[in-house]
Amino acid sequence: MKFRENASPILFVAVALSVLGMARTATRAKDVPDGCTTITVGRLASTDGSVMTSHTCDSHVGRTWMCVVPREKHAPGEVNRIYLKTNQMASWGDTTGLVYTGSIPQVPATYAYVYGFYACINEHQLSIGESTFDGKEVMKSDKGMFNLYELTRLMAERCTTAREAIGLADELLTKYGYNDAGECLSIADTKEVWMFEVVGPGQGKIGAVWAAQRVPDDHISVNANSARIRRIDLKDKANFMASKNVFSTAVEMGLWDPKSGEPFEFCYAYGDRASMWARRREWRVYDLLAPSLKLDANQENFPFSIKPEKKVSVEEVMKIFEDTYEGTEYDMTKFMLVEDENGKYVKSPYANPFMNYDQMPLWKINGALGELGERTIARYYCVYFIVTQSRGWLPDPIGGVVWFGWDNPATTCNAPLYCGITDVPASWKFGGPKGRPGYTEESAWWAFNRVSSIAAHRWGEMRNDVYAVRDPFRRQAFDEQKRIEDEALKLYGEDPRKAIDFLTKYSIDFCGRITDAYWKLGDDLFTKYDERW
Repeated sequence: MKFRENASPILFVAVALSVLGMARTATRAKDVPDGCTTITVGRLASTDGSVMTSHTCDSHVGRTWMCVVPREKHAPGEVNRIYLKTNQMASWGDTTGLVYTGSIPQVPATYAYVYGFYACINEHQLSIGESTFDGKEVMKSDKGMFNLYELTRLMAERCTTAREAIGLADELLTKYGYNDAGECLSIADTKEVWMFEVVGPGQGKIGAVWAAQRVPDDHISVNANSARIRRIDLKDKANFMASKNVFSTAVEMGLWDPKSGEPFEFCYAYGDRASMWARRREWRVYDLLAPSLKLDANQENFPFSIKPEKKVSVEEVMKIFEDTYEGTEYDMTKFMLVEDENGKYVKSPYANPFMNYDQMPLWKINGALGELGERTIARYYCVYFIVTQSRGWLPDPIGGVVWFGWDNPATTCNAPLYCGITDVPASWKFGGPKGRPGYTEESAWWAFNRVSSIAAHRWGEMRNDVYAVRDPFRRQAFDEQKRIEDEALKLYGEDPRKAIDFLTKYSIDFCGRITDAYWKLGDDLFTKYDERW
């Protein structure tokens, strides 16, 4: 292939701006759409009856290690110390640099759980995804004890169901207060999945304002950094919950006037629906799973949840998280063309949907949204991405799985980590004492991050090399899942400890094999395309 000799000015100007490194068109941190995406699947909407949630931990500063936190027993009178997580990079249990905000009574025993940037899944198959929506500035408070990290930790330590987790949040935040931004948690158990949206009570106040809506069993839903819950019907206890102050606080803060005749809508009272980065992702998830709805990609609101046209598997959820709007009018690389040997203009192998923000002018010239371009579902700055399964017909240690993948969802390989396992490989737990470690082969995250970074330079071709390594592992994991779980069930009947040991070994072995494969893949990508003309 060669670059077009008679290319339009769009291509030449775009390339020139990229090469010259034009100044950024937006510099404020809040202008950069870092936030996370979560997709939920009800048990009757999934192919096997699993209840699912998910989470992309999209962050430039997120922690690059994870671990399994064991269950613990506590003596009467012990307290649980709560911290403002100003240093989320610290190793588990390291409170250096953290701001202590207070203590609450400890419970006699806590549950084990898989811990990433947030708690992912606990030993009773309670799973949690997260997506920030920020909320209105007037609602933020500096007086509360809890931020979201600590809240999800306590949910995992103390709860077995989504409703129980929401109830705990209400109890803790009402008494001790919330000090974080607007957040959505997607909370799943073996029977149902809920969206829980929360904001602070206002500057200088203790408490929180929240609403929760259940995703129907035969539906899927999504949150992509914008509040989704609109009208709430608290008489419908099967599908709605909210804090006692959900209406009164909106009136007191001047955010809703019941005399106006306008209905109360949580997302507008305490947040907004202005972000196209959020709305476009919502549209894309729905359009991929129910294209016959023909939803308008530019509309302000979408249904809270939809029924997919066919039942959804874990693998299909993973594929949605790989999406970069390729093939749609919102593809940011659609004008990056070269001429092939037949004189036909095709997309350049260098066309890259994972450009950094210093290449914003290139996005803008390519017809992308606004100054920052489209914010696709897959992001290069994703720290990790998970899809969870909760399955009530299996014993908890076997039924709960978090499919955990490091770095960019478009390039990573997810490992099945069963909720009953007791450990993960050392390289998956490796982190720096003060933050993300410099490049080191002791850290598994670097193996996956390096592949993603290299592949982005010649994405049109290198991604095929990535898929050639990733896809066989993915296929093997799904193909052998039933066999592994049948063996675990047999061992569980003999002794639950044997099943847990078996699954721990299986998960550790799978993590090790994909990590080794990605280290080799990074070497292969670097040398295969070195100085290629």
